[in-house]
Amino acid sequence: MKAGTNMLVKEKIGNINFFAINNRKIDNLLLEWYETNKRILHKKTISGREVVMKFLNENQQLTEGDIIYEDDFNIVVIEIKECDAMTIRPKTMFEMAAVCYEIGNKHIPVFYQDDEILVAFEAPLFRLLGSAGYEVSREKRKLVNPLKTTVSPHGYSSQNNLFSKIMKLTNPPE
Repeated sequence: MKAGTNMLVKEKIGNINFFAINNRKIDNLLLEWYETNKRILHKKTISGREVVMKFLNENQQLTEGDIIYEDDFNIVVIEIKECDAMTIRPKTMFEMAAVCYEIGNKHIPVFYQDDEILVAFEAPLFRLLGSAGYEVSREKRKLVNPLKTTVSPHGYSSQNNLFSKIMKLTNPPE
């Protein structure tokens, strides 16, 4: 790619964890967690290459390690920046469901990794969860595994979504 030209990206190619690098230089493109689902985005890689992303697919979700460009010499890889986050460590599955429900009612994106719930830091929610007795802390974290919220109160969705599974575990049939 010539210096000074924009790199146009229309789709992701794969993920660095399952990709042959073959001595190519890795150039990271840093994204904030909230930029990972944008359809149109103009950014610069760490080495200064201009990248224009215009995803055709409506549900394009970028995550840590996704490859958006490759040539014989270079690979451009997504890296999610750390941010101020709330880390909630539920003690039981019921507490997990209650915390997710509480956060979901506020329409705030929820992330899950290593048995922890992660949410971008918001002082009012932090105080609310702490006063409700949940184990919550403020940390610098990468928000990379969004929970898919497929809850449908009208019965249209499959009974295999995360919320349904948690509810079955916490409320066994009588």
